[in-house]
Amino acid sequence: MPSEIFKVQTESGTPKYKQLINSLLQSIDNGDVAVGDKLPSINSICKEFALSRDTVLVAFNELKVRGVISSVPGKGYYLASTSTQFKKNIFLLFEEFNVFKEILYNSFIENLNDKASVDIYFHHFNRSVFKELIENNHGKYTSYVIMPAKFNDAYSVLKQLPEKEVYILDQTNSTLKKHFPAVYQNFEKDMFTALQSGLDLLEKYEKIYLVYPGGKEPVGQLKGFRKFASYYEDKWEMEVIDSLKDQEIKSGEVYIVPNDNDLVTLVKEAKNLKLKIGSDLGIISYNDTPLKEVVADGITTISTDFKEMGKILAELVLNLKNELIENKSSLIRRKSL
Repeated sequence: MPSEIFKVQTESGTPKYKQLINSLLQSIDNGDVAVGDKLPSINSICKEFALSRDTVLVAFNELKVRGVISSVPGKGYYLASTSTQFKKNIFLLFEEFNVFKEILYNSFIENLNDKASVDIYFHHFNRSVFKELIENNHGKYTSYVIMPAKFNDAYSVLKQLPEKEVYILDQTNSTLKKHFPAVYQNFEKDMFTALQSGLDLLEKYEKIYLVYPGGKEPVGQLKGFRKFASYYEDKWEMEVIDSLKDQEIKSGEVYIVPNDNDLVTLVKEAKNLKLKIGSDLGIISYNDTPLKEVVADGITTISTDFKEMGKILAELVLNLKNELIENKSSLIRRKSL
């Protein structure tokens, strides 16, 4: 009986009393226990998990304070409420925080509807930090939402976490898809289809550049651009460059810039060269933000809907869904193209 409601992992770094608390809350969330149900006795829990009586009492006392359980002298402990302050405690690991990630984060929090607490962490594209954060927080949360970025070996770190508690966000790969649900972007397909949808806008230009530094940008963006270039090599000259430094900006060119610093550089350079953005010089930015609606009378973007991504993620986590959901992107047409 205890193992059906309570769970304790001896190898976890999380205190045993905290594991007892979290596992009961998870059982409540799963519908495994209802109000009025009698809980396993302290002695049975101690025996099954080789715990001291004090450890179990600490867990039960905290649950009593939170109003989750109650005790009847001489009879034992009972579930008093399924309406706890937080049924879920979520570990959220972003690679970095920026304007569009803030949109995603705010949407995720809003759609959780106060049913969970969220602790946010950042690995800043550093694999060592990524690994350390996962290892240090193993067993401390009921759900783990992870942005693995471009770490191809992310599974070697994430496999220590329970598969049913992990959700991949934004970038995934074939290995991760086999084990974890995800809300993700298909960067290769999104780049290709977005450019195809803008063929009429691209016609007035002679050359298309993708500025791809090759650092934190998803490799799918590069693959999608190269696929587009192979399809339309007779129509435009196309080139991948890693930087705008020393680049001579000319009329008749289009620049696709995943990095917002490059967007600023292009807008400034167009002004200096007296090139009209949207006719002399075309600009396509990546990841839409409210500011891009007004910069240079509107910047055309290739972007997913980050608000929708946050909403879908919240639904997956709250309802324990095991799904792979592709959050589609589109070309948002504005005057810069």
